[in-house]
Amino acid sequence: MRIKGQLIRMFDKYIHIYELARPYLQTRHNDLHIQISYRFAQRLLEEEPGDPEIVLPAVICHDVGWIKLAEDLQLQAFGPTFDPELRRIHEVEGVNLARQILTEADYDKNKIEEILDIINGHDSRLIAVSDNDRIVKDADKLFRYEPRGLSIDAHRFGIDVSTHISWLRDKIESWFFTGTAKRFARDELTHGRIQYS
Repeated sequence: MRIKGQLIRMFDKYIHIYELARPYLQTRHNDLHIQISYRFAQRLLEEEPGDPEIVLPAVICHDVGWIKLAEDLQLQAFGPTFDPELRRIHEVEGVNLARQILTEADYDKNKIEEILDIINGHDSRLIAVSDNDRIVKDADKLFRYEPRGLSIDAHRFGIDVSTHISWLRDKIESWFFTGTAKRFARDELTHGRIQYS
């Protein structure tokens, strides 16, 4: 019951959306990924322009589409080497599932379309189409820098942690859209380096 209470506090007014999305997050460590990305999104919104009513539901729903891709194909669809066509499947399927989730949650119809547009290109679209998209993209990638996310990725791709930290450090400037996310990423790597040494 304590964990449920923590989730209710974390997701606050979006807990109903999270509860509807949660069955689709039981793959790829996505449940943890969403919780960590959601916290980063909240922190980014404190310093960067964006609409929490778009950003936070988009973060909750952005990876629900992975459930539609067989687990043996998932590792080929993301990471240091990936198949862009496989990766694209989770975005397209994610739009369909997110529409279903947000409609069932009776979410504001005027906001659903922007949320779906963000989900539809959160990995494959190399540019950000709005401030909200920028924050979702940055929060999503920041998971990789947080010590638990960093450890999960290093393990699943069979990469030495120190090598993975170096690779992530090299990606900061090209991956992140906001200066705040770049700062968070550097801080997380500093924390991770201390933790792993």
